[in-house]
Amino acid sequence: MLSLKQLEALHWIVELGTFERAAQRLSTTQSTVSKRIQDLEQATGLEVFDRSQRGARLTPKGEALLLMGRQILALSEQILDLQAGGSMPLRTLRLGVTELTAWTWLPKLVSALQARYPALALEPEVELARVLYERLRDGQVDMIIIPDTFRNPDVMAVMLAEVENAWMAKPGVVRPSRPLTLQQLAGYPVLTQGKRSGSGMHFSRWLKSQGVEIPRMIASDSLNAMLGMTVAGLGVSYVPAACFRSLVDSGKLEELRVSPSLPPVPYTAMYMLDRPTSFIEEVVDLARSVCDFSRPFQA
Repeated sequence: MLSLKQLEALHWIVELGTFERAAQRLSTTQSTVSKRIQDLEQATGLEVFDRSQRGARLTPKGEALLLMGRQILALSEQILDLQAGGSMPLRTLRLGVTELTAWTWLPKLVSALQARYPALALEPEVELARVLYERLRDGQVDMIIIPDTFRNPDVMAVMLAEVENAWMAKPGVVRPSRPLTLQQLAGYPVLTQGKRSGSGMHFSRWLKSQGVEIPRMIASDSLNAMLGMTVAGLGVSYVPAACFRSLVDSGKLEELRVSPSLPPVPYTAMYMLDRPTSFIEEVVDLARSVCDFSRPFQA
């Protein structure tokens, strides 16, 4: 008998390229995925994969079955939405965010999701932007919120907000306190986020476009660690201005006047275009409505 599990296995094998990756995505074994394809072929009387070719290559009949199977899976999503009157879909959301989102408005987003979808099983993951992007491409997360530093026609990127940054340092590190050019700033140790960080990639590209090289650069993959080193007086760094204004108000940091000023960092919600669902689109809209990088730990 034809089943949704068989159609899901077919979808993820084609989407991810191998039976092994499909098994990881479906949290099962490779042998189970293979059995589901065998059962699918038996139920339909069709040869789904061309076994004379290496890799998971569909037969013409298999391609037609994949198209119809995806339509059936989409309809099953709509049925889930109806199961509780359209207000309590029984789902799992694997959501990836970077450190700044977790630090600021993730608690507010979680509260909003729980209020709208009481039966939702939320699986959050806090990681670097490049790691999250790769996990999205591999089907290991459903949606990510990261700086807009990647371009791919297969990925939908929905703008959420822009984060203004400022150069900051411990008072006394930059003397005398005066306006600086980027070239003058480069004379100090510069604390940055690493190459796997979305903000780190954004500002690295911008500095390169300005023709500025930083002789003494200290990179960290952690925003928290970079802030700690800045407060310790180890150098100057770019800091989300509004979120960490309290560090300036308390005298731990001072904002530097540098020309030209830093460009804002655009943040986007991303999901794969070949896996769109009305549910994911609703989550993106909800994220856009509560997105706020101005204050830490918003509930």
